[in-house]
Amino acid sequence: MERTIFFEAGPRRSRQVLAACSLLAAGLASTPSLANNNDSQNNSGPVVNLTDGAVRGTTKNGVNVFLGIPYAAPPVDKLRWQPPQPVKRWKSTLDATQFGNTCPQVTELGAFAGPTSVNEDCLYLNVFTSKGNSSKKKGVIVWIHGGGNVDGESNDYDASKLATGGPDGHDTVVVTLNYRMGLFGYLSHPALNQEGHLWGNYGIMDIQAVLRWVQRNIAAFGGDPNRVAVGGQSAGATDTGANVLSPLSSGLFSRAIYESGPLPTLPSADTAKTNGQAFATAAGCPTGSNSKAADCLRGLSTERILQLQGTPNANGPYITGPFVDGTVIPIAPEKAWTTGRFNKMPAMGGRVKDEGNFGIGITEYFSGPPPVPMTADQYTAAVTKTYSGNSGPGGAPPAYPAGTVDAVLSHYPLSAYSSPPAAYDRVTTDTQKCQADHVLNLWAPQIPTFAYDFTYQDAPYYFPKMAGFKPNAAHTIDIQFLFDKWHGSNLGVNLDQTTGQPRELNTQESKLSDQLVAAWTNFAWSGNPNGSGNSPWPSYAAGANPKYLVEDIPLSTTNRTQYRAAYKCDFWDTVLYYGP
Repeated sequence: MERTIFFEAGPRRSRQVLAACSLLAAGLASTPSLANNNDSQNNSGPVVNLTDGAVRGTTKNGVNVFLGIPYAAPPVDKLRWQPPQPVKRWKSTLDATQFGNTCPQVTELGAFAGPTSVNEDCLYLNVFTSKGNSSKKKGVIVWIHGGGNVDGESNDYDASKLATGGPDGHDTVVVTLNYRMGLFGYLSHPALNQEGHLWGNYGIMDIQAVLRWVQRNIAAFGGDPNRVAVGGQSAGATDTGANVLSPLSSGLFSRAIYESGPLPTLPSADTAKTNGQAFATAAGCPTGSNSKAADCLRGLSTERILQLQGTPNANGPYITGPFVDGTVIPIAPEKAWTTGRFNKMPAMGGRVKDEGNFGIGITEYFSGPPPVPMTADQYTAAVTKTYSGNSGPGGAPPAYPAGTVDAVLSHYPLSAYSSPPAAYDRVTTDTQKCQADHVLNLWAPQIPTFAYDFTYQDAPYYFPKMAGFKPNAAHTIDIQFLFDKWHGSNLGVNLDQTTGQPRELNTQESKLSDQLVAAWTNFAWSGNPNGSGNSPWPSYAAGANPKYLVEDIPLSTTNRTQYRAAYKCDFWDTVLYYGP
């Protein structure tokens, strides 16, 4: 069975940073081929004046919505694999009533993302803010969509409920965005790296451009630039962590939200360079540092790059994602968390109870038609392939300890579970749960930390009902509790896990949604998901045995000892490697 799992300076470099900053300060602007660069036909919509020009949005259910606002010049032609460049001011009022283009992608993770895109003119953001002219500024959430840093799009996320805070939270200005992904967002090659600009982590630089945009413009939407939370789910949580690590994000936000996070490891610069050179070779471009190599890479068609990037159901061998380049991301996460060399701010993070079911569901989704569940032999083969490889988690050395395969099979015997997928769910979930606990425990002495465990197992899920597969609390299933009626891509339909028939959140689930929306928006406002105090969400650092909020119906709490026992963390502590 083929398995696809997606989750997560010296003087010369200093001159590159200064050169890049000077370039931005000089206002090297390019006029984007704006998808919405026409006067709005709806002259009654709300108008906001930005530093780049005026935008006109729409109002729906008491929320003002502004879509498809360009935050950087289109990264095309010579701007491909360059830091994001400023947009040239527009004179007419921009029609901000339609989403901007989706960034190029090919691997859509089943029903999670899509449709595919070949349009590199994609650096657009959206703003949701409750209607009204209150003099009191609102907290801000900048939300980074997930998708393994290879797929996803902001137009799947309706932030209207977050903008109102629901019945119990704070009015909040929510910004969602598109950013470069895959080979377009993360590429290291000598010819590009020596051009005198910041290099490699272009997707992270896009997010930083959004954060600078927020500092310039969010007050015009009623937001407080001093109360900005950056958050995301899955890859969005990874990218949040990357910005917490990055000195280039310092002062741009003051709270961090990790949904299916936080960040335990990242690939090295050497890994990224190896992947980038292999990609160039496969594309027929030189591997050296001369301008011909850079010209060849920038001359490739979008379609050709995507062809090498992957297929609809799997990434190719050249994907790196965010990596430790030395400047944008200066040091490895473990080193940063243990030495305190990161942007310190309140953090809120956790994972769902059945993270692994997302990857298991994708594999079964592509096994048909009709879809076929994992067999006992495939379970053993998957564990063997993962834990007998030459590298540890995230492709980083050292290898897993000798005997790890036998140890995993001993701790997770098929006889203890209802089916091979159920056993594999625990193997692939528990590793992530224990990684999260490891990082949260490192943070707690240094910053206000709030941890959660999402355990509700009956919410609607957007994949088709498949034989032998029940999502339970699968990776991504919690998104709909924050973003109303979220259902993955245009092909996703939320289905009842038992009947397989379409439905959205029921009354009890909507109440849980209200509670989570309140927590997220309280956190954006105050850095505390309770607003104030230590209930219902206790601080992870409070007491000798830190507490987790259990996100279920009803809410409850558990302590770290119980959490670690449930997810076998004492065992995984002997296996997992977090880097230097």
